[in-house]
Amino acid sequence: MDSTKIIEIIAYSLPSIITGAVAYFLLNSYFKEQQNTKRWLLQKDNQPSILPLRLQAYERLTLLMERINPSQLMVRINPISEDKTDYQNFVIAQIEQEFEHNLSQQIYVSEECWSIVITAKNATIQMIRLTTKNEKVTNADTLREMVIGDLMEKHAPSTTALSFLKNEVSQLW
Repeated sequence: MDSTKIIEIIAYSLPSIITGAVAYFLLNSYFKEQQNTKRWLLQKDNQPSILPLRLQAYERLTLLMERINPSQLMVRINPISEDKTDYQNFVIAQIEQEFEHNLSQQIYVSEECWSIVITAKNATIQMIRLTTKNEKVTNADTLREMVIGDLMEKHAPSTTALSFLKNEVSQLW
């Protein structure tokens, strides 16, 4: 084969290779756009059925935050004995049980919202544990009084989470 034949083959092949590549990229982008359009239409069709589930999840998480609010907990949960550690463990078990009951709601809320709910739960547990370690706390009743008294000076962790929940629900509209 001489060089003129090679140049001739390249001259005939190059336009068809370019045409094939352009066709491939155009068709590929067209199919991706069609797929995105179908996905968007599917989301649009499913939106009315998903919104009630999301609102229900926010309602349940709001109820969780209200139920683990330390002032609500201390009034609602009576001590099982005079021992402050037993009472602390019982209250923390109640918080964990409430949280586990609402664990499935995380699939309907944003990642940030779920993270704030977990932080509020953990901060509430930490608040109760720290108050139990206080030397002034001698029994379950003084533990209850100290936790409620601490909330007079500062906000409960669940209050911050409730504010975030309300803000996120307002963005759904």
